[in-house]
Amino acid sequence: MVQDRTRATRAAARDFVPSGALLSILLPPTYGSHVTETTAFTVLSVEVWSSGLVVNVQLASDMAPEAKIVLQDHFGTEYTLRKSVTLGSRNLQVFSPSLPAGVRSLTVKAADDVTGRPAVTFAVPLMPAPAEESGPQLRRPA
Repeated sequence: MVQDRTRATRAAARDFVPSGALLSILLPPTYGSHVTETTAFTVLSVEVWSSGLVVNVQLASDMAPEAKIVLQDHFGTEYTLRKSVTLGSRNLQVFSPSLPAGVRSLTVKAADDVTGRPAVTFAVPLMPAPAEESGPQLRRPA
């Protein structure tokens, strides 16, 4: 029974990963902890895929509600939450679109924080223009 649940969880997580190539993984320059009266979470990383972004969030506990977050960049790109999954105290959220070319920062904020303070701001390294299959790329597992 437990083994079947583990297989189902792994299959769901594999289907959760965006399609396309993994372009970069952004790590927070500081401890990306966010605590208010209504929510508590820590942003661990952001995966930049060619088709979207995956925000990796650590919740305060296994029973904590899913973090409601918003993404912002200095271009004003509108990021849309596509799907979310919580495994224990880990919450993964997929947003689209991916980062636009030339973006230099990405900010993660709690959607319900009226002060508007960021949980964490990531510096985005200069990324090459999308490759035209000229070289090896990291691909989503089958």
